[in-house]
Amino acid sequence: MADQARQAELFELDNGTMRVKIANLGCTIASLSVPGKDGKLVDVVLGFDSVEPYLKGAAPFFGCIVGRVANRIKEGKFTLDGVEHSLPINKPPNSLHGGHKGFDKVIWEVADYKKGENPSITFKYHSHDGEEGYPGDVSVTATYTLTSSTTLRLDMEAVPENKATPISLAQHTYWNLAGHDSGNILNHSIQIWANHITPVDQNTIPTGEIMPVKGTAFDFTTEKKIGTSIHEVPGLGYDHNYVLDCGEEKSGLKHAAKLKDPSSSRVLDLWTNAPGMQFYTGNYVNGVVGKGDAAYGKHSGVCLETQGFPNAINQPNFPSVIVRPGEKYKHSMLFEFSLE
Repeated sequence: MADQARQAELFELDNGTMRVKIANLGCTIASLSVPGKDGKLVDVVLGFDSVEPYLKGAAPFFGCIVGRVANRIKEGKFTLDGVEHSLPINKPPNSLHGGHKGFDKVIWEVADYKKGENPSITFKYHSHDGEEGYPGDVSVTATYTLTSSTTLRLDMEAVPENKATPISLAQHTYWNLAGHDSGNILNHSIQIWANHITPVDQNTIPTGEIMPVKGTAFDFTTEKKIGTSIHEVPGLGYDHNYVLDCGEEKSGLKHAAKLKDPSSSRVLDLWTNAPGMQFYTGNYVNGVVGKGDAAYGKHSGVCLETQGFPNAINQPNFPSVIVRPGEKYKHSMLFEFSLE
């Protein structure tokens, strides 16, 4: 079915404890409501009340799935099997989050939608050879499931049909556990199970180095307030890939991060099978008017984007993001909410 024939719309997953609204445009989590210590349901993701602002491009990647390759590719170029590929330079001088019209800006097909105790929705997208400069046809699915009263699971799969291609998808929700309209997240504390980051050059491209975080502003190996050392970070805040190298495992997923908001006592534990996580503190959000006319400013949300390392396609020492025909890309994450 052609893109034009499908309308952008919102779908709801509700298990009686938590409620999630997801758009078929970019598989976007538009709202996610979970109880706080007072028992009240509060929406903890930045976004818009309807699909229109997303369609108009008002969102700085709020809540969507980004791809075919998340994050930056240096100068929008890579060579694969002897062929050089050029991608759109949509974040000069680099290509970011799949190009001008990445997976976040297309309408996915709803392949399955179940209500009940463990409601789920499966989206499907076919990315064609040459789309945004990427080689080969790829079939992609993304399934959101409420696996328990306060847990959301996302399973993404991608299968290249005829050519090798880089694939690295990420879920780009901006979290604010105090409530989407409650101001900045500098008072949230976070623990990240990463002893290293991939430091970047002046164009935010990893240098190829794997740098220990110990003794730096990037050290979240023990729980720390996001605002404690943010002023020591070059630029406007955190926007760095963490190497997930020390989290305990649970059913094939490793502990990536634990985010806490002291005001509501909400806790978010994130588990994933991805090698890296971009920790981004909403540095470039600037006066976006969101749900209920809330004004979202700098640091009003935090992104925990599990993914392959940025620019991995051009860095032989990073875990490979190349997927070949006959192979399957699989990326899962678990968002577990609780109260402290």
